[in-house]
Amino acid sequence: LPFSAAANLLPGAEQKVVFITARVHPGETPSSFVCQGIIDFLVSHHPIAKVLRDHLVFKIAPMLNPDGVYLGNYRCSLMGFDLNRHWANPSPWAHPTLHGVKELIIDMYNNPKINLEFYIDIHAHSTMMNGFMYGNIFEDEERFQRQAVFPKLLCQNAEDFSYSSTSFNRDAVKAGTGRRFLGGLLNDTSYCYTLEVSFYSYVLGGTASAVPYTEEAYMKLGRNVARTFLDYYRLNSLVEGPLAPTPK
Repeated sequence: LPFSAAANLLPGAEQKVVFITARVHPGETPSSFVCQGIIDFLVSHHPIAKVLRDHLVFKIAPMLNPDGVYLGNYRCSLMGFDLNRHWANPSPWAHPTLHGVKELIIDMYNNPKINLEFYIDIHAHSTMMNGFMYGNIFEDEERFQRQAVFPKLLCQNAEDFSYSSTSFNRDAVKAGTGRRFLGGLLNDTSYCYTLEVSFYSYVLGGTASAVPYTEEAYMKLGRNVARTFLDYYRLNSLVEGPLAPTPK
C-alpha cells in the first residue's frame, strides 16, 4: 500500500481483523460492485479510510468462485458445487478457494496476536429490495444483542440499507454457509454476517417509490459499509479536519 505503515501492521502488534468475501455465487454480480466500493474506499486518501487503516486490518477475498464467474454460471462452480454449502468440510481439490480461505481464517483465529472480529460475506438477492443482512442466533442474549449493533449502525449510514429486512436465523438449509459455519466456529467476540443487496432496487424510508440500483449505488453501499466501522469502533474523534465527500 502507498501509505505509511499503521501501528496494527508493525511486527508483533495486536491486530483487529475484518474479513470480507464476495461472489461465492457467480450470478450475484452486484456483490462484486459492493466489494469494489469497500476496496476503493479503504485504499483512498479519505480521512476516514486513513483512520480505519491505522486501527484495523482488512482481509478481502473479492471472488470466491472465479471459475463459475468465468463460465457464466449462476450459482455453481466449475464442478457443479454450490460452494456456499461446503464451508464445514471443503475439499482442497473440489472447493480450493473455500479450502484456502477457511484455512487462512482458522490460522488467524488460532493466532493470539489476532482478533478476528468480523466476517462479512457479500451476496445479491433476486427477490428482496434494499440491502440487508443475515446474522446468527445464539443462546446468549447479550451476544445476540451485540450482533445487532453493526447492522443498526449501517442502517443509519446507508439510505438503501434496511434493518427491518435484516434477520437472524439458524435455518438448517444454511448450515454450510460461511456465515453459519464461522458463526459457530469463532468465539463470542466475532460477528459473522451475510450482506445481501437487491438485484433490482431500494425503497427510501418514508416513500413507496423504488429507486433502481446502479453500479455506482452498489459501490456507495460498499463505501458506507466501510465507513460504519468508524462508528462501530468509536473512532470518529480521530478523523482529521473537515470530512471530504465520500469518493466516487
